[in-house]
Amino acid sequence: MDKKNLSIKEIAEISGVSVATVSRVINQNGRFSKETEKKVLEVIKNNNYKTNLVAKSLRMKQTNTIGVIVPDIKNEFFASIVSEIEEYFFEEENYTVFICNSNGEKEKELDYLASLDSKGVDGLIYISGYDDTLHTSVRRNIPVVCIDRKPKENNEVAIIESDNLDGGYQATSLLIEKGCKNIVILKSEKDTSTNLDRFEGYRKAIEESSNHLNEELIISLKKTHFNYAKDAINKLIEKNIKFDGIFAINDWLALGALYALKDNNFKIPDEVKIVGFDNVSISKYSYPNITTVNQNKKLMGRTAAKTLLDLINNKQTKNKIHTKLPIDIVYRSTT
Repeated sequence: MDKKNLSIKEIAEISGVSVATVSRVINQNGRFSKETEKKVLEVIKNNNYKTNLVAKSLRMKQTNTIGVIVPDIKNEFFASIVSEIEEYFFEEENYTVFICNSNGEKEKELDYLASLDSKGVDGLIYISGYDDTLHTSVRRNIPVVCIDRKPKENNEVAIIESDNLDGGYQATSLLIEKGCKNIVILKSEKDTSTNLDRFEGYRKAIEESSNHLNEELIISLKKTHFNYAKDAINKLIEKNIKFDGIFAINDWLALGALYALKDNNFKIPDEVKIVGFDNVSISKYSYPNITTVNQNKKLMGRTAAKTLLDLINNKQTKNKIHTKLPIDIVYRSTT
């Protein structure tokens, strides 16, 4: 049988403390002893007390909600990050998380941003979105954390990302160390920050090795999907363009390249070596399994969540936080 949901005044009377003290304990601000906290929390627990969040949100000018924009919730990389964000806010901080899947569509992303803004969310986490939509859709002055992408128009949002330049550099350097002289890069044709940084790492490693960039080996794809990579490698083979290494800016591109090489009877890694990026499951379970640059997805999600909460609690909306998380190489059979 459910117990009556007591008021704060009744909780105070049972606990033998003031209403102000009960409020401080519930909101975890102000001064109170450990003994008082224990007594109040025990009464709350025993009497099934629940905070009236609507009243609290009006009083505190906070809704205890955040919005998360994700381009593809079915993508393992993004799903892992979102899961960590949701777990942190809901399980540990008692926030409601609105997860909005844009399917990579700009108009849908704009609509979601406007909708979340109108719902009064306390902050936003924006994962690999378009880099020119934030300033057009979000009217309120709320904290925003961007993951895996730097917006072009707004330099006052927090950015959490892997060290993509170092990832591209280490991946290409590994191929060079393994004896590769002609290294293909499979990248996006879009000028997103992650794409540009990974390419810059590739370029830096090539030039440091006293090799010259070969434009024929720089493959810019309309979409960074399996089939696009497979078709691109098949075309290189058809044109008889020589290469002995491939750096793909994500693991799906690496897998597409791997299948193209296998279809054309190349021996991997003897004739061509491959390094991917992200360390998602397909890189581990492909045959042969793929050497890849690991991004710590859990750390990325949790760091973004903690950063946003700090900004919300400190009432900060303008900041220049830019956190780069370290990457590492997962060595497998393609090198």
